[in-house]
Amino acid sequence: MVVRISTSLVSLFVSTLALAQTPVKPTNRAEAVAIIADARRIVTPDGVERVEKLRIGGIDQWVSIRGTDRRNPVLLHIHGGPGYVSIPMSWWFGRGWEEYFTVVQWDQRAAGKTHLLSDPKAIESTVNRDRMIADAEEMLAWVRKEFGKEKVFVMGHSWGSYLGLDLARRHPRQLHAYIGVTQMADAPESERRGWQFAIDAARREGNAEAIRELEAIAPYSPPGTVVPLKDLYTQRKWVGAYGGVMAYRKDNAADSALARLSPDYTDAEITRIWEGNNFAAPYLLPEVVSLDMSGIKRLDCPLILFLGRKDINVNSEVAAEWFAKVKAPRKQLVWFEHSAHMPMTEEPGKFLVSLVSHARPIAERAGDVAR
Repeated sequence: MVVRISTSLVSLFVSTLALAQTPVKPTNRAEAVAIIADARRIVTPDGVERVEKLRIGGIDQWVSIRGTDRRNPVLLHIHGGPGYVSIPMSWWFGRGWEEYFTVVQWDQRAAGKTHLLSDPKAIESTVNRDRMIADAEEMLAWVRKEFGKEKVFVMGHSWGSYLGLDLARRHPRQLHAYIGVTQMADAPESERRGWQFAIDAARREGNAEAIRELEAIAPYSPPGTVVPLKDLYTQRKWVGAYGGVMAYRKDNAADSALARLSPDYTDAEITRIWEGNNFAAPYLLPEVVSLDMSGIKRLDCPLILFLGRKDINVNSEVAAEWFAKVKAPRKQLVWFEHSAHMPMTEEPGKFLVSLVSHARPIAERAGDVAR
């Protein structure tokens, strides 16, 4: 018996086989980054999409400005760390923000791309709290001037919440509101509760390694002391392992990994993105976690806190206790029930809805929105 196969079927088979052998893109970082860059590109007539260097505090610092309408209120986002930059993750969590705000982020002194612009030896004497606050003040002034805004929103995350709260305290009339994300308050008490959380979890699990390491740094963060950096890292290691940094996860690797696909960083920059974090931490972190800011009893601008219910890294219960006591013209506390220290990436939908529901209406009442 002779079986006849039509030429059209043969052609279809050959085409399908060839397609199956063609690599499916993206096959490398460059292709993946190009897809993300094009998908998030600002194409609206009144939009803004810039990544550039500014002269802040006597050095060049990288800034990202993105939004679909320049007439929208400005949101100055101050990243955490010190040195844990937010620009490279914002392709994931921040695209929705840009429809309602003009979002300004910057890699701070000794952080991310900014760190790669400077000789560490030349700037090490300037990596201190006073200079970082002054940098934040310069950024606030530049943003207001650049966009012709009387007031802007300032949002600080973690370490950035220390800088942001200080801006709110010093310059309340320049802010629509201050938004504290995983807000620092009484940092020594937060540290002590973090250690207790970790040791309790380790004992329940019978984790001999964790118990040994945590007991070795006791008493941890006693009043009037500065926590040694190595002890702080030990505490953070086990807080993260038991879900105190990202809820339901053992660390924040999933958050940090988002940076690898950032269109705002070259391949070379991505490989060195956390060098600033490693450089800045010894200068800033021990002192900052020794600060008690719960003495701030009043703010003269609206106050909004976004707190992860499971945040132990910067203890959310400590922040909530401060929030209950501080006085402000308007206050709002939003709990993120399925988040720890990274609510913008852990619950990005709720984060956007919360910004639009609780922050943007303040600007709307002031007439600072696109019409």
